[in-house]
Amino acid sequence: MQHLNRRRFLVTAAAGAVAATQLRSVAADASAGKKIKLGVIGCGWYGMVDAKAALKAGGAEVIALCDVDSEHLSKSADELEKLQGARPKTFKLYEEMLAASGLEAVIIATPPHWHALQFIATVEKGIDVYCEKPLAYDVREGRAMVDAAKKSGRIVQIGFQRRQSPAFQAVRQYIADGKPGRIVHVEAQIHYTAGVLDATPQQPPASLDWDLWCGPGPKIPYSPQVGHKNWRLEKTSGHGHLVDWGIHLIDGTRVILGETAPRAVTTAGGIYFLKDKITTPDVLTAHFEFERCPVTWRHHIWGAEEFAPETSNGIFFYGEKETLFVTDNKWIVIPRGKDKERQVNEVKADAGTLHMAEFLNAVRERKQPGCTPADAYLSTTTVKLAMIAYDTGAKIAWDAKTEQIIGNADAAKLLKRDYRAPWQHPYRE
Repeated sequence: MQHLNRRRFLVTAAAGAVAATQLRSVAADASAGKKIKLGVIGCGWYGMVDAKAALKAGGAEVIALCDVDSEHLSKSADELEKLQGARPKTFKLYEEMLAASGLEAVIIATPPHWHALQFIATVEKGIDVYCEKPLAYDVREGRAMVDAAKKSGRIVQIGFQRRQSPAFQAVRQYIADGKPGRIVHVEAQIHYTAGVLDATPQQPPASLDWDLWCGPGPKIPYSPQVGHKNWRLEKTSGHGHLVDWGIHLIDGTRVILGETAPRAVTTAGGIYFLKDKITTPDVLTAHFEFERCPVTWRHHIWGAEEFAPETSNGIFFYGEKETLFVTDNKWIVIPRGKDKERQVNEVKADAGTLHMAEFLNAVRERKQPGCTPADAYLSTTTVKLAMIAYDTGAKIAWDAKTEQIIGNADAAKLLKRDYRAPWQHPYRE
């Protein structure tokens, strides 16, 4: 990458300035009106990230918190009381929180295996929703959520914050303008070092209701590795790196290309370094056959040193005339030909706050924001099909019109996971 550094130049990006102006404008509009009363279901790490983004966006107050860990509840309530001057009420059961008076919108930031039930219950109560990605744990839950949101008419935003990235938006326009020529192939990747904790089964902390945490998913033994945060790499809750973090880049790729769902998916990988510590692949390659062009996903999460660390999180678009690389705050144009100068565009924005601000503004104006459940369902289905391909060791053919896996009954069964009693799956065939 020394060649890039020698020829590197910065393009002053209007997109970054526009994003900053947009956030100031939304905050100003919000401060002029009444505050939207928010609840948060799942107020651990990312639930609090979202809650603080709402406060930063302006015109919001968190009046209720829900979590199955009493320590999360007390610490989060303390922090929010300092930030906003009023202490939110706390609840262990989301049903009780939703029954409380005054709620106008709810942030759902629990692990994905809880999303469907909490989401559907919220919109059926007539309350708007900001729900973290992925939309659902299984494909059929996602369909039930899309249908419930449509029936309810509520305002819903799904947490694909990178849609607010000026870099992603610029690449989308650059490709739409035809400058790189036809896009022939896309490669996306997020390589990182996964933090792993003690995976030995043990008693959960006294503050945590582990049975309720597992909820409709299988009741697995507690360990620090499958508890707070690290559930992302546990098969029964987060279903791995592609589903948890990689989905951001798959969603970004879909949006940039204007794609829907893949026709077929092939996946290969395994647990090669973190055996007995995680239950999802630490090395994975997934090949998605979209209508426009193939998309390849790769990750390794065990700490290999990167040849080019600056590209370990991002997307390559290989065009006939140019190659593009995009990551959160940068996009690069790489022309064909020896010694051609590369164009490096650095743009920055607080994407998380912008995404939350878009939602809050949509609640005020009663119009749907950009990341609807139906659109988020496509990205969620894409990565879940990849994990079905991995779990079955088969190429998955997908009929997007009927939402069925073609010619593989065993794989088709994995579109819907049986719920643990007494919870009932929301999808009705």
